[in-house]
Amino acid sequence: PPWQPGAARLRISRQLDFDAGGGTAVSPTASEKDQVARSIFAMMDISGCGCVSKLEFVTAVQRYQEVNDFVLPDVDSSNLMSDINCFDVVDGLFGAIAAGKARFSCSEFVAYFRAAAPKPWQGVGRSSRRVLIIGPGFGREINPRQGMMIEHAGYQVHWVCNIPNPEQHNFPVQPYLGTIAAEIDRFKPDIIACASKGGVYMVGLWQVGYWRGPTLLINAHPCCQHIPRGVPVVIAHGANDEVYPASRQELEDLLATGTPSLCFLYWTANSGMISPGMFTREGDRHNMESLLLRDCLPRLIDALSCPDGPEVHMVRTWRERLSDDRLAAERWLGYTPEAVRRLWAPRGPQGAPRQVLSAVRPQSDEWTRVVTTFKASPREPPAYLLYSPAEWERVQVIRIERVENAAQEECSAGPYSRALRRAIEDQGLDFEPGVHTCWAFHGADADAIDSIITNPVTGFQPLASGSRNSALWGAGTYFARDAQYVAGSHFCGPPL
Repeated sequence: PPWQPGAARLRISRQLDFDAGGGTAVSPTASEKDQVARSIFAMMDISGCGCVSKLEFVTAVQRYQEVNDFVLPDVDSSNLMSDINCFDVVDGLFGAIAAGKARFSCSEFVAYFRAAAPKPWQGVGRSSRRVLIIGPGFGREINPRQGMMIEHAGYQVHWVCNIPNPEQHNFPVQPYLGTIAAEIDRFKPDIIACASKGGVYMVGLWQVGYWRGPTLLINAHPCCQHIPRGVPVVIAHGANDEVYPASRQELEDLLATGTPSLCFLYWTANSGMISPGMFTREGDRHNMESLLLRDCLPRLIDALSCPDGPEVHMVRTWRERLSDDRLAAERWLGYTPEAVRRLWAPRGPQGAPRQVLSAVRPQSDEWTRVVTTFKASPREPPAYLLYSPAEWERVQVIRIERVENAAQEECSAGPYSRALRRAIEDQGLDFEPGVHTCWAFHGADADAIDSIITNPVTGFQPLASGSRNSALWGAGTYFARDAQYVAGSHFCGPPL
């Protein structure tokens, strides 16, 4: 056969290699991981036709330890054909890889396992990044925290302050563009940041071609009517900007003039209307307070250097707000339906219906990870502090039940998961579990929970959500990042 099991085993083991000098884990490159996946595919493709059927997949997983270790490292598939629970796991994995088709190709297999685990966050090396800030409009004296946050984030920062503040309408920027160009030539920045009136200078630099690199615009100036093609641009603007009011649609139209994958709008809106004119969250004014929270402003700067585009970076780095313990627990539990299904309890006697709820054994590995995720607090204080840390620490988990609704997974969760993957990949992006999927919490009364658990098709029903409580952000199913928010907001009924 066109494969060598020994070579495949050697390549797989490289994922756990350590360097001799410092004892730190050495991760294989993407090309090395793809090579391993192709070797495993060759072991499964018995006929050599370039596609693998369900029978070939099941046979290879049971027969070859290398295949089992690669596709389901936490599952013993040696008794696959006699263990119906194990068969269900393997069957579900085949469906996920093949996306509902009868066979999957090598490229589909490689793509699936390329994204099978969350990508490790490598950081962007802020100490090596050079950020040039156009001083006028950036508020070095009026709003000093904005500039200080960039400086304290670790970048190499250079201010251009020897140019006038363009206060009046139609201010002539041309005489001063040469001064900024000289500073650019001397400092050689990776990114230029400007705010408010400083946007006038940025537009001038674009027009004469003095700058075509990554650019951050805080409070888009009205004179900015066009984004140059091929230039990474992030615009940050608030819905309540009293100096340069602009609608979200207007700003999205502005960014649409640039290159879509390189442009990103950070927009803070009024949301969660309680009554006319009153909101649970208010968008930023001209001085954007939200930029100073949760490492937001440095993350927007980092986003400009992301090879996959600024939007991808912002989506990825939301995970940095979670604690290390929670992230480790989530990784163990899994971020896809097929990963979670490996935890399901074995079926009863053949022909017996599967129980929809299965108790998780206290103090088991699964119990510990679920409790860690449930009790975890974020790195920064949450927007809604409903429990003090001491009060939340006293909350105890008494019982955990795992939902094992096979019909619901096959009819709803599985197809939706595959559709989500396709939608991401159709944009030329890798689907990243843990980024494009996440663990979240939902509270409901006993009747609603029973429907969510036992309904054979839909489970959560977005169109029916909000019928008992006000739907502040419109119709839909509401989830929270932190369990303590759900527990403290009275979304749940009395304990059962």
